[in-house]
Amino acid sequence: MKPAMMIIDDDPQVLRAVEIDLRNKYGNRFRMLKANSGANALELLRQLKLRNEPPALFLVDQRMPHMTGVEFLEQAMEIYPDAKRVLLTAYADTDAAIRSINKAKIDYYLMKPWDPPEENLYPVVNDLLDDWLASFRPPFEGIRVIGLRWSPKSHETRNFLARNGIPFQWLDAESDKEASKLVKLAVTSSPNTAEITASQHLPLVLFADGSHLSEPTNSQIAEKIGLKSHAQMPFYDLIIVGAGPSGLAAAVYGASEGLHTLLIEREAPGGQAGMSANIENYLGFPTGLTGANLARRAVTQAVRFGTEILTPREATNVRVNDPYRFVKLDDGTEISCHTLLITTGVSYRKLDVPGIDRLTGAGVYYGAAMTQALAYRDEDVYLVGGANSAGQAAMYFSRYARTVTMLVRGDSLAKTMSQYLVDQITESKNIRVWLHSNVVELKGETRLEAITVNNTLKGEKQTFPARGLFIFIGAQPRTHWLSEIVATDANGFILTGPDLAMRQGGHNNNNSLKGWNLDREPFLLETSVPGIFAAGDVRYGSVKRVASGVGEGAIVVQFVHQYLKRV
Repeated sequence: MKPAMMIIDDDPQVLRAVEIDLRNKYGNRFRMLKANSGANALELLRQLKLRNEPPALFLVDQRMPHMTGVEFLEQAMEIYPDAKRVLLTAYADTDAAIRSINKAKIDYYLMKPWDPPEENLYPVVNDLLDDWLASFRPPFEGIRVIGLRWSPKSHETRNFLARNGIPFQWLDAESDKEASKLVKLAVTSSPNTAEITASQHLPLVLFADGSHLSEPTNSQIAEKIGLKSHAQMPFYDLIIVGAGPSGLAAAVYGASEGLHTLLIEREAPGGQAGMSANIENYLGFPTGLTGANLARRAVTQAVRFGTEILTPREATNVRVNDPYRFVKLDDGTEISCHTLLITTGVSYRKLDVPGIDRLTGAGVYYGAAMTQALAYRDEDVYLVGGANSAGQAAMYFSRYARTVTMLVRGDSLAKTMSQYLVDQITESKNIRVWLHSNVVELKGETRLEAITVNNTLKGEKQTFPARGLFIFIGAQPRTHWLSEIVATDANGFILTGPDLAMRQGGHNNNNSLKGWNLDREPFLLETSVPGIFAAGDVRYGSVKRVASGVGEGAIVVQFVHQYLKRV
């Protein structure tokens, strides 16, 4: 967007004349904004600030009722101190203008009339604009988030935007003077000023159109930025719940093969893999790629083939009324389909130690390496976990943190981590690996201050100062909402195909399986309910790798087609 030049004068004829002269000369490079009073101009400036649009120059008349030109410039300086300031004066106001040069830091005062502009206006403005452009840096164009570093709600907002691939600028309300100004401007322009002033709701999310949301939910942000959260149709051939690698692959293959496909995701596309800092062992990417990049590519591909994606939207229940399956969403709506695929993956297991609930989001994070790494530049961070996700995070943090300490419960990384990551960690000078180690206590009231680590081999406990603890342990399947519908193992992983018979005792006799009412055996990735499938990490016996998840997502579509032929 072009930088703005602002003209303020209460005389409509003068205002129009100045606008015409400036537009004729500078209209191809600058936008012309005008106001007929200082008060209106200040309100316009507040809107410009909230939209992050810097004005290059103010040209303001000195003799205006209610607010003189100098009085306006004094207030405008607080909002935009770098904009050039020109005072338009009559001959009688010359002395006042000279006296105000230091007071309002006026760059130039211009006498009326200024005809011809080629001699009396343009040379002055040219010089001021050249000076302004020499130091001008285009502002960030997009969403800005103002919050507190140790606020769980601020972390949730940042993480949601980052995981959905939405560019944003982070401003810390405690340390950034610009953030404080923006909060004041947002409060001044808000219809609910009293409420925001009293509670100081943060995070504050500013959008490019000048609007803002105070302490928003993820759903509110999603609606504002245009993410879809409501299905366009009541019925689909295939509904996929979970947009990790398996779900995205199934969406691509399902839609590309003519199935009306709906993909439902509760947080952001990519799943746990989407938070990976660098996946180096995925076929076809010899230098690796981030999980976010892989998710973005897959989403683009799925949408191009016609997949409809809802996010953030959570499935809360499933019911069967043959030949249809019904999925209930967290907003109370229900969508029907012929076939349902569960690819909800797994979540990191909660670290069960004193202080964890109080400090989650305030120095303690599950995953979140991509979101938080820059905030820990030149600091010491601790990671809990010894699998690939922990290794990838450690390598990413090592670019920014002073030291990265991995706390591993086992006696070796090689048992749970790919060898290429083990080798990289071994070669990294600022990564330490503490084996036989686990966290037993967290300290801090409003933010993490220290952790206590137990060495199980030596039987020793030590406490270390810590501002960042990142957890990458365990694999809990997200199947609590399905426990009454499909068969799972004791840990909640969904049983499919041959595993159904083996885990439920002997060969399938058709009546021994929960929900099964057909004469045929379940397909390879079919659950105990015909027409409901599972793929990826949520499935019992799956290989916890991105490539295998993508493969299962692709394969399952063939079983969907076979099922539909028999319906």
